[in-house]
Amino acid sequence: MPPPSPPKAIERLDEMNARALGLGGEDRVQKQHEAGKLTARERIELLLDPGTFVEAGRFVVHRCSDFGMDKQKVLGDGVVTGYGLIDGRKVFVFAQDFTVFGGSLSGAYAQKICKVMDLAMKVGAPIIGLNDSGGARIQEGVESLAGYADIFLRNTLASGVVPQISCVMGPCAGGAVYSPAITDFVLMVERTSYMFITGPDVIKAVTHEEVSKEDLGGATTHATKSGVCHRTATDDRGCLQQTRELLSFLPSNHEEDPPVRPTKDPVTREVVELDTMIPADPSKPYDVKDVIAAVVDDKNLFEIAPAYAPNIVVGFARIGGRPVGVVANQPAVLAGVLDTHSSMKAARFVRFCDCFNVPLLTLVDVPGFLPGTDQEYGGVIKHGAKLLFAFAEATVPKVTVILRKAYGGAYDVMASKHIRADVNLALPTAEIAVMGPEGAVNIVRRNEIAQAEDPAAARAAFVADYREKFANPYKAAELGFIDEVIYPRALRTRLHQSLQLLKDKRDLNPPKKHSNIPL
Repeated sequence: MPPPSPPKAIERLDEMNARALGLGGEDRVQKQHEAGKLTARERIELLLDPGTFVEAGRFVVHRCSDFGMDKQKVLGDGVVTGYGLIDGRKVFVFAQDFTVFGGSLSGAYAQKICKVMDLAMKVGAPIIGLNDSGGARIQEGVESLAGYADIFLRNTLASGVVPQISCVMGPCAGGAVYSPAITDFVLMVERTSYMFITGPDVIKAVTHEEVSKEDLGGATTHATKSGVCHRTATDDRGCLQQTRELLSFLPSNHEEDPPVRPTKDPVTREVVELDTMIPADPSKPYDVKDVIAAVVDDKNLFEIAPAYAPNIVVGFARIGGRPVGVVANQPAVLAGVLDTHSSMKAARFVRFCDCFNVPLLTLVDVPGFLPGTDQEYGGVIKHGAKLLFAFAEATVPKVTVILRKAYGGAYDVMASKHIRADVNLALPTAEIAVMGPEGAVNIVRRNEIAQAEDPAAARAAFVADYREKFANPYKAAELGFIDEVIYPRALRTRLHQSLQLLKDKRDLNPPKKHSNIPL
């Protein structure tokens, strides 16, 4: 006997689901694939743990009746929203669907996004946006613009409460760019994604400049020149995999600690190579990433903005299975000097770590701030102050290691004891002084050198004397500004001990509405 026919209500639901899952139609899905891009639903499937996605607002349609839009209603209205799991932890996601009206944003579409953002705030879970949209839906006029503003408000209110990650996987232009810009991290796909306020055609009309979309706002441009993009990937799959890895270092919200992962890398491991890795000659470069790899778990550093301001390195790693945020001067690029771009890059990263309870490890080898009119006119004073402010304001555990040079105001700025770093260590190669020995001698011994029978020999003697008295870690240690001068090979063990000591640290800033960082 055949099974009974399903009730009409079930048939109706099956029909509605089939329509919603059809996206913008087979032709448009094929075009998406031909452009090297996945669809919104395919992206969600790759991002989340298999079978965990729960969709919200699947049957929403737009409310516009002008320009014949009342005859063009697609279920979902161009954005897929909902929640699921990544490594077993809850996340909320919205994926813009370029196969429906080019992913353009309507009032109903914005309302779907706002609903999942509001729910993410209530339950304390990260928000991930997969951006692939032609911008505002022109047919809806101001309602579309209002929708963007509604999203911007929620991005702002969620800042520092739950992590927000934007994956730009197609076009993101005009006012739409401000939502990713407010979020904590922006990832872009090479050759298929771009971000800009005004496109090449408008720029040509107004300024007569000719520029391609890729050169104006492609992934490489934003990763190297503007700093808007924090990571790039060669395709959609790589971008989503990087997003999963990034989340593995982060707590779900500001009230939780970052997740701990077991490691087989012993915390008592001696790093013998560190005994010779850092050159004694302060002018000789080396790659600080080698130092980081030597002391963190499994040599794994998830670097943030690696191609922007490479004279400073920031990123996430683990020590003893616990995530840390690493900030390190890079002697291999511009001698590790601080400048406008590196100061902003590091300040932003420090503030994120402080928002989400990620301890800070600072590795110092800095000759000072970059001199020059370009830097002064570009605001190196206020940008350097951002980094100083960020470190001083941070209440998370802060461990600082002076590897070699720490000269001038840059010594103060790089998480010194004086701005509330908790544990300050130094290697025997450390030099802590107002400036390098040669520069200092030229100022304080100018007259003696000029009057000497052999000025060159006199200068050399004064430099050696200055280096002996000041260009070492022991004077600072005598004053208590350095807690311990350690053997390089013991660095990993001491870092783990320090972070274990500080894992229950509690610190508070004075009561206030909010700080006024020098923007």
